[in-house]
Amino acid sequence: MAEILYIRLGSQAKDEISWLIINTTEQEIIASGELSNAEQLSELTDKAQQRVVRVFVPGCDVLLKRLVVPTKSQRAMRSAVPYMLEDELAQDVDELFFAYANLANNKSEHNCFVAITERAQMLQWQSWLTDANIETKSMQPDVLAMPYVEGQYSAIALHCVNSTSEKAVRSTQIVIRQDEWQGYTLDNDAWQFLLNSLIFSGQKEDESAEGSTTTINAYSNLPFVDDIANENGITVVNAEEELPLALFAQHSQSSSFNLLQGEFKIKERRSKNLSNWLWAAGFAVCALLFNVGYKSAQLWQLSAQISDVETHIITRYKKVFPSAKKVPIGIVKSQLKRKLAQVGGTNDQTGFLTMLSQVQPAFAKVPKIKT
Repeated sequence: MAEILYIRLGSQAKDEISWLIINTTEQEIIASGELSNAEQLSELTDKAQQRVVRVFVPGCDVLLKRLVVPTKSQRAMRSAVPYMLEDELAQDVDELFFAYANLANNKSEHNCFVAITERAQMLQWQSWLTDANIETKSMQPDVLAMPYVEGQYSAIALHCVNSTSEKAVRSTQIVIRQDEWQGYTLDNDAWQFLLNSLIFSGQKEDESAEGSTTTINAYSNLPFVDDIANENGITVVNAEEELPLALFAQHSQSSSFNLLQGEFKIKERRSKNLSNWLWAAGFAVCALLFNVGYKSAQLWQLSAQISDVETHIITRYKKVFPSAKKVPIGIVKSQLKRKLAQVGGTNDQTGFLTMLSQVQPAFAKVPKIKT
């Protein structure tokens, strides 16, 4: 059974953290809950074991920018972007982290899509997970996990609790996706300001043309919406209410963007069993090399002995047959047989006994020779 643990972190250690476990085979929620702060992340350590972990972070901490950069080189583009945006950013670019997306199906004129967040914030998020012994290879802004409908807004309200040593303050955040690479996570005041700006924009369009309606797909009750529903150029479509994290989990698969890249990219860790197998394989290779080395030494010694014997044979052959100049070792045996044949050498027909019988009459003429 494939299960995924989804975690939405907060901006600060005191912010509430929500979590959800989904069975991807049955598309069923196994469990869900909230943690009061980052210190309680260790309560999810056991749940994270043997499960894929995917993390969402607040969109209010991640700025999404679309740019037109006059280059096709990815390296040149990524070197230029921080300085192109330097005047728009409130912080020094050296304090910021830039993560890039590849939107293959992008239809706009933009060719560069970048997410910007504080390097210190990235380090903080990673430290919370590390302290809780939770490993993840995926970290996304929550706004990119919202449903995307071209030309329309998608919005959902998150009711969060910010806990301090003195009291807990309940607040509301609105997560809005406006476009494929545009979105915001806003508090109540910023959300009300956005609605007013949309109303103002709609009124301006009405004065100059027929006007167009801004559609907001609401996946929960949204504050201030009742006063403007289906008025002032804004249409609110109430979709089926869902748990915010369940909605993120359902639609996050449509985006391959991952904040964990560059200096924050997670290196692959070998499993303990794989490490044991690698140690065993290492020992086996060492034993094999030692055995091959030993056999090679033995072969070298035998080759040296064979060479000495061949040299000795050739030397003796030349001593017996001084007229021989070059005598390949491979033909010494055949040469010896030929020489013996020339002097009545031995074979199956004329052996040593046959030769003795031929010299017997000569021995008979010399009585003093004793046999």
